[in-house]
Amino acid sequence: MGVKMQRIAVVTSGGDAPGMNACIRAVYRAGAHAGVEVYGIRRGYTGMIEGDIYKIERRDVGNIIHLGGTMLGTSRSDEFRTPEGRQKAADRLLENRIDGLILIGGDGSFKGGNYLSEETGIPVIAIPGTIDNDIPGTDFSIGFDTAVNIALESIDRIRDTAISHGRLFFVEVMGHTSSFIALEAGIAGGAAHLVLHDGHEEIEELCSHLETLFTRGKHHAIVVIAEGDQPGCSFGIAKKVSNRIQMESRVCVLGHTQRGGSPTSRDRVLAAKLGVCAVNALLNGQGGVMAGEVMREVVFRPISEVVGKQRETDPRMAVLSQILTGY
Repeated sequence: MGVKMQRIAVVTSGGDAPGMNACIRAVYRAGAHAGVEVYGIRRGYTGMIEGDIYKIERRDVGNIIHLGGTMLGTSRSDEFRTPEGRQKAADRLLENRIDGLILIGGDGSFKGGNYLSEETGIPVIAIPGTIDNDIPGTDFSIGFDTAVNIALESIDRIRDTAISHGRLFFVEVMGHTSSFIALEAGIAGGAAHLVLHDGHEEIEELCSHLETLFTRGKHHAIVVIAEGDQPGCSFGIAKKVSNRIQMESRVCVLGHTQRGGSPTSRDRVLAAKLGVCAVNALLNGQGGVMAGEVMREVVFRPISEVVGKQRETDPRMAVLSQILTGY
């Protein structure tokens, strides 16, 4: 027997990701289908603390499924990191008679949502929305597929110039703590070498590999680099490599271009599935869990089991990249 809920709220927090709007739309439609009022919280946890909460109407989610970013806005809140800040947020939710919360975000947002749920008893269902794809308990997070395809399109464009000029290019992609974008975009883009976030110091190996390729007759190359903890790190790597192998190079840092733009069909469908299942989970009495997708099936795991943990890359993908970049 489901728990009777009258009002639920949805919030996006932390970094934006393509597909968040599609998820908000799914949450609203699933709530409306179940006869539940759905409220939006603007500006993430900052808006929650300040009571920036409004009732979402059907027209609010019309024509947003194809838009990047988040119609609700987002932020990072230092105040929400404190118990006092979270209590303020809970008070605002209770004042608006919110019975349950759906949170779309990444690890930092999950940590705050988990504290909120444990400290106040407000049911929270978390949905992974981050281009980094670094949340355990799900095969993919909303926004990852779009980010990979944006990076891939850039790599394909850069290749035209690399071939024309016979030049070495270093393409830096996002991924603060993960290498998922670099790994998939690099493989799909036919990169000559991948520098993952834990391999920034392997300059000798990179130089040796490039020298071998050029000796075999290759006259251009693209190296894909995961930014890791130091965005812009590719400039230092490129300088060291160019000095060592005596070849002119160029650097292209894709940066936040990977976070914007229209979401792919894969991200839209994932957002729809997770949004609808999150609403159903709330209405069936669940709370303190994350909705993820594993082998195309929606699964739930306690938020406490995924926060602060890093999803590891598939070692088979690393082996695949080594085989494909070896010749």
